[in-house]
Parts: sequence; structure tokens; C-alpha cells
Amino acid sequence: MVVVFVLVALSVVALLAGAHWYVWRRLVRDTTAPGSVLRRVGTVAAVLLPVLAVGALVGARAGAPFWVQQVVAWPGYLWLAVLLYLVMALVVGEAVRPLLRRALRRREPAAPADGTPAAGSPATGRGPDAGAGQAAPPRAAAGAAAAPAPGPGDTDTVTQPAPPVPVAPVAPGGPGGSTASGDFSRRLFVSRVVGAGAAAAALGTVGYGTYGVMRGPRLKRVRVPLAKLPRSAHGFRIAVVSDVHLGPVLGRAHTQRIVDTINSAQPDLVAVVGDLVDGSVADLGHAAEPLARIRSRHGTFFVTGNHEYFSGAEQWVEHVRELGMRPLENDRVEIAGFDLAGVNDIAGESEGQGPDFVRALGDRDRTRASVLLAHQPVVVHDAVRHGVDLQLSGHTHGGQLWPGNYIAARANPTVAGLERYGDTQLYVSRGAGAWGPPVRVGADSDITVVELASRQA
Repeated sequence: MVVVFVLVALSVVALLAGAHWYVWRRLVRDTTAPGSVLRRVGTVAAVLLPVLAVGALVGARAGAPFWVQQVVAWPGYLWLAVLLYLVMALVVGEAVRPLLRRALRRREPAAPADGTPAAGSPATGRGPDAGAGQAAPPRAAAGAAAAPAPGPGDTDTVTQPAPPVPVAPVAPGGPGGSTASGDFSRRLFVSRVVGAGAAAAALGTVGYGTYGVMRGPRLKRVRVPLAKLPRSAHGFRIAVVSDVHLGPVLGRAHTQRIVDTINSAQPDLVAVVGDLVDGSVADLGHAAEPLARIRSRHGTFFVTGNHEYFSGAEQWVEHVRELGMRPLENDRVEIAGFDLAGVNDIAGESEGQGPDFVRALGDRDRTRASVLLAHQPVVVHDAVRHGVDLQLSGHTHGGQLWPGNYIAARANPTVAGLERYGDTQLYVSRGAGAWGPPVRVGADSDITVVELASRQA
């Protein structure tokens, strides 16, 4: 296990190093002069930013004080998001570079066939009226031919015609300079255009994705028919909240935005399906306090996610109970018209607190409709075996940062939305927060109000 961890760590470091070298080469080396201030600043940034990124990733597990985590988290995590889209944009730019160079080359005037520069070219050093080659000007030549030969008695000095001024040979490659100089100018121009475009695309994408997270989750509504649901429970509304990820970046203000969104929906029940926090109760208890102001008819229920087990799951279970939530630790409760069950996250298996479906669902009346709260969608097959009608999950973030949705799809049966597995329906929320970079691209944060529908209604 240690060997695997070391290999994975080395692979991540190598990947980060390679990505930063590539970005430095394209954005700094190819666009600035050696020894210039811009090159020095760019090189320092290429060293400092990955250090901040690594600090943001490992700060909590390394035991850094919470204030240190907060200092490095914003720049470190945001840079990781910018780096992702910067590399993608620069890779696309590799296909654009030769097209731009070719277009610029075609716009240049063609050189004469004999290789001499065109009239007025800077390479000749003369204006458009100058003669070709080394021939003397016509008037000077005529004057020299008309001058009389000196007689025997003449003592005046005869002025000889001046020798022709040698013209420096012109290097091939057209007017305005050598081929090497022209190619260098084109490369520099293209590098700056592609680099500026890539930087603008990356910063714009990350900026908009950050705004989406900090604005707060949007309210989403989904109607789910359940065959066993009685008419009396028709229209029952469950607010599904997942993956809030309170931590060094998202704090109390984000919690308040979530509480306001939940309360505006006036749900019958609230289900918090894991990954509420990324840190200890001591560091984040204050940030979680607004959760005590959630309002619903049947209360708020909570199940653990994998990140709770990185943050002290037992302490958080007790703390959310103090905030008025009811933890469902492999447990079940009867709600009007259906059974609500919850299981621990599979990450708890390392602490002997994993999911126990028999305990949560084994002795229930299967003629009643059942709703299961489980953080990870992968347990849906266990839910099918135990006759669950609807499973509510999170964990995937919907991929959070495109194209992360394709990676998430390889590890989860459903990335986001409602799908059916046998007689069990699975709904996966994209989550109300963000892990790592406070950025979402192509996977907006949401709180979903699931409305249960009876087929008898």
C-alpha cells in the first residue's frame, strides 16, 4: 500500500511539474526577452504557484494551522483550475500556431526572382530612383565621358570620376530583412497572440466558474413517481443537499446561502447526503452554525460522506445532532407514507463504520415505499437487492470541472440526474459546494427538491 501511495504521489508531482514547464515555456520563454523583467516575474510565478497549489492540497493532512490553510487555499486551488484550462487552451493553440504563421507569411510582399531587394527596400539603403547593381548614375557616367583629355600645357588637376560605391549583398528571403529575422518576428508575434488568447480563455472560464460557486446553489426540482407511495404522501418534497464541503475556502457565508435556498423552497424534509465538511469541528463548527436554522415539516436528516472520515466523523455526527439534524447511521425511520433509511459511507469501512444494508433495511415492510440516503452512487446495486424504491446520493459533483464528468462517469453508475436500475431509481445531485478549487465548469451547483409522486393519485 505504501508503495502504491508513493508511486501515485510521484506521478502527480511529475504531472504537475510537466504542466508547469509547458506553461512556462509557452507563456514566458516564448513571449519575453532573455533577462527581461517580464521573464523574471514569469519564472518566479512558475515556481511559486505550484508551491501554493501543493500547500493547498496537503495543508490539512500535514496538520497546518487552519489560518495557514486559508491563506494558501484560495491562490493555490484557483491556480490549479487556471492551470487545467490554460494547458487545454495552449494545446489547442498548438494547432493554431502554424496556421497563423502561414497567414502572416502570405501577407508579406514577394521578393524579386533574382534575389535583389525591391526598390525602396531597407536592404539597399537607397530610394526608388537608384539604379540597379553597381552601375554609376547616368549623369555621372555622361559627365565622365564628355570630359576633355588634358592638353600638354594644362596644369589644372583633372578630377577623376569617383569609383562606384559597393552595395552590400542582400540575403535571400525577401525585402525587409533576412529569413531568420522574419521567422523570428513571426514566431514571437504568434506566441504572444496564442499565449494571450489562452490566458484570456482560462481566466474567463475560471472566473465565471468561481462566480457560479460563490453565488450559491440554484434550486432544482425533480418529480419522481413511486409505485408503492400512497396517495396521502403524493407531492411530498425532499430537499437534497450534498457535497457542501465547508473548509478553508467555503465558510459560514456559504452555509447561510445554502440555508436560505433550502428555506425558500419550504420542503417537507431535508436530506444532507454527505461531504458536509473538509476539516475538524474545532475549525469549522462556527461555519456550520447556520445549519441549525434549516426549517422543514419533518426535520433534517444526515448521512456521512467520505470526507467526514477525513475530518473526524464521530465528532461531526455528534455536532450535527447538536445543530438539530438526525444522523441516520445504518438506520431507518418511518415517515408518513414511506420508510426513510440511511447508510454510512463506504469510506467508513476503514474505521469499522461502513454501510450496513441489513441493519438499515433488512427487517422492514417491503410493501411500503422506501427512500435511501447514501452518499456514493456505487452502492445502488446493494439498494436494488434490498428493494429500495429511490436512492438519493451525491459525491460526483457532476464532474465539477469539465471534462471531469467523463472521468466521474468511469467511477460512478450515474454522474448526475435520475436513472433507473431494476426497480430502484437513483437520483444523484451535483452538490451545493465545491471541493478544491471553488470553481464549477459545466456542472452548476444545486439543491434539488425531489417531489415524490404516487401513481394512485
